[in-house]
Amino acid sequence: MNFKWFGPIALLAALVIGDQIRINRPAHKYRLSVDVETPDGRKSASGVVAVYPDRSYTRRGQTRTVGDAIFVDLGQGKNLVALLAHVDNNLVLDDVNYVALRAYAAAAGQRVSFNEMSRLTGVVPVKDALIPVLVTFADPAKPGTARRIAPDDAEAVFGSGYRIQGISAEVVPNGYWPVDFGGALGKPVTRGIQAKLPWLGDAGNSAAAALRAAGLPGVDGMDAREAFTRK
Repeated sequence: MNFKWFGPIALLAALVIGDQIRINRPAHKYRLSVDVETPDGRKSASGVVAVYPDRSYTRRGQTRTVGDAIFVDLGQGKNLVALLAHVDNNLVLDDVNYVALRAYAAAAGQRVSFNEMSRLTGVVPVKDALIPVLVTFADPAKPGTARRIAPDDAEAVFGSGYRIQGISAEVVPNGYWPVDFGGALGKPVTRGIQAKLPWLGDAGNSAAAALRAAGLPGVDGMDAREAFTRK
């Protein structure tokens, strides 16, 4: 066997693999947690999302988030969903990319570098305009039963004793793609919203119907499923 090409081939393979890790590794991951006070006590849920900058050689892409909306089971048939979306006149899908960045900056009282995010620690509150759109479904199997929840007035929809106690963000271990399986290897992105909202798997326009039922503006012309799940 001729081994004279083994070294160059191994070096090329290492360069290709390293470049793929560089391109496909998130800039940072963060856990978004939602706590709700109910008559039966606190109910909580959280999910990890990954934020990817455009590292392609063309630089024609954009920063993107991968993950799922957060479904909080409040008991007694009630639920709350924190979408991957915000509202600024119209529905905005891109602001979720910067929720953790802006929350850490607000907590620190100074600018935080996007490139430093993966090294930050601690839990910070998500407040005011950083809070994602909150909705509820009278029947999670029916997208048309969606209603929007005001972060400061959950009782208006749920009734007495319900209050959004807090929403927070926490940077979690990034890992090294494609071995971010948990623990020291990084927190995997949380999935599961489709199991809660089965119509998300439909080829039709159920996601858009849910957003419209919640009274959210500017739904037309966007991929409405991205308010619930992104790959």
